Amino acid sequence: MAYKFTENSLGWQPIANKETTAKHKVGTICRAVDPTYGAGEFIYLKGVASCAEKSWVTYKNDGGVTALLAANAIGPVAIAMSACTASYYGWFQINGMALGKCLTLMASNTRVWITGTGGSVDDTSVAGDGVNNARSAALTVASSGYTEFDINRPWVNDKTSWIA
Repeated sequence: MAYKFTENSLGWQPIANKETTAKHKVGTICRAVDPTYGAGEFIYLKGVASCAEKSWVTYKNDGGVTALLAANAIGPVAIAMSACTASYYGWFQINGMALGKCLTLMASNTRVWITGTGGSVDDTSVAGDGVNNARSAALTVASSGYTEFDINRPWVNDKTSWIA
């Protein structure tokens, strides 16, 4: 993915990079465009242990603390654009066509559910663990471990009722 910023970006950390010192205020949101995946929105956050590129995370708006997406999570959700572990700061996608980690072959246009593997999702329904505002967008190759998702500021609330 070769995202280019759509707004004034002089001195901005590239979307796919991670840095040991914050280059922007945590919580900064930007827009960028990729020739294949189109436009997207990204939030600048502090990484978390074991965060691989394409990992799903939850984050807190007050301070940008992240956690790998896990059962019973609550809060806004984003997808890591780099292997942004706890020693790094980087961009996480919150809107647009995104590549994200998944455990199983997912059909196109299916709901997204949290799995028992931190930072990954699949299409198996788990009460209370639906990821709102996220749908699979393409079939994944099982060995690749990720697929395309259409996300629009996804979030989780640990409730059994689905909110699309």
